[in-house]
Amino acid sequence: QVQLVESGGGLVQAGGSLRLSCVVSGRTVRRYAMGWFRQAPGKEREFVASISWSGGSTYYTDSVKGRFTISRDNAKNTVYLQMNSLKPEDTAVYYCNAGKKPFSNGSNFNARDFEVWGQGTLVTVSS
Repeated sequence: QVQLVESGGGLVQAGGSLRLSCVVSGRTVRRYAMGWFRQAPGKEREFVASISWSGGSTYYTDSVKGRFTISRDNAKNTVYLQMNSLKPEDTAVYYCNAGKKPFSNGSNFNARDFEVWGQGTLVTVSS
């Protein structure tokens, strides 16, 4: 049984930073792309960032480019999201997930492609 456990969320003022972590258990993800998604109240879950299986390629939604950085530690089966210059519109529950096809670059991550999710971690940015 795959488990995804996100952590690191919290309340932060606009302009602040947070670092999210996601540990995957029940599955080795070193050969799979990984990604972050978020869901704001009343909105659909959306793609935020992804990283290729090798870590050599990263992808971001336009609204976070230059502010967020995704990284991974395959030895720890963990993916991170460093979030800087946070804005109130970044407020959401953040989720991670791992790709289904090995050796993928993660360029086509879509929340609709995943069935299993963790509990997420809430990020609240105050103005």
